[in-house]
Amino acid sequence: MQDRLQASEPLGRRPRRAAYALPTLFTAGNIFLGFLSILRSFEGSLLPWGENRHFEVAALAIGVAFALDGLDGRIARMTNTVSDFGREMDSLADVITFGIAPAVLAFTWGFQYIDLPQDGFIRDNLFNLAYFFSFLFLLCGSVRLARFNVQTNPVPRNPGRADRKYFVGLPIPSAAAMVGAVVYASSGIPITSWALGIAWMCLLALLSFLMVSTWRYRSFKDLNLMRPRSPLSIVLLGATIYMIWNFSKPVLVTMAALYVASGVAVWGGGVLRRLRKGHMPAHGMESADV
Repeated sequence: MQDRLQASEPLGRRPRRAAYALPTLFTAGNIFLGFLSILRSFEGSLLPWGENRHFEVAALAIGVAFALDGLDGRIARMTNTVSDFGREMDSLADVITFGIAPAVLAFTWGFQYIDLPQDGFIRDNLFNLAYFFSFLFLLCGSVRLARFNVQTNPVPRNPGRADRKYFVGLPIPSAAAMVGAVVYASSGIPITSWALGIAWMCLLALLSFLMVSTWRYRSFKDLNLMRPRSPLSIVLLGATIYMIWNFSKPVLVTMAALYVASGVAVWGGGVLRRLRKGHMPAHGMESADV
């Protein structure tokens, strides 16, 4: 009897120690990709203006890290190896790969090669503003990660359907993916126009604000790829993979922009609904008085 009990113990036993290393390896891979992106951004800033392969590789590294970011958590849950150590390491990896790396890339690609105008104010303050908005992206991303770590069940300001899961604010990997997608779509050719440089600052400011906002973003964690899918969803998935494979630059930047804009659109729709509800009682009272 005792032998049978011992034989059945592995069914309820904790996973082997080697299983804990699997999600950590993915996290370490994300750290390496962030490190690679930073180095390539520095190397790209040393070359003369033109199509810059270093900037393109730096952007691709951020994109690959974005694709791998969700795997470490999913693998940890599938293997029952979720731990406080893994969560802390994942947050530190995100600060490097999706905070420091895109901030460095945003500065070196977006501001390093700008032709300064003759106007004194813009010429004297453009690089100071560039430093500020690049740092603001990193700071807001770090705040976003800290808030995500301390909140147990965060509720967005505009809660959506109960059967779906949402992020509170734009996730830092998505903000970094937006930066990387723009750089990748440009084939690594840096910005030279000061007007485009100011537009780039505005995009960084928008991404920074969205990360610390409480607006709703779909997390897609409720999607289970193991469940049977409709033929239409399979067709859409196949078409998306085909478009990314053959037209990666416009498709990836469009997908990143649509996701970033989705939170703004949901917030705008909520404002319009509240305004409409605020006017409806007044119209109802007027019709009742008549």
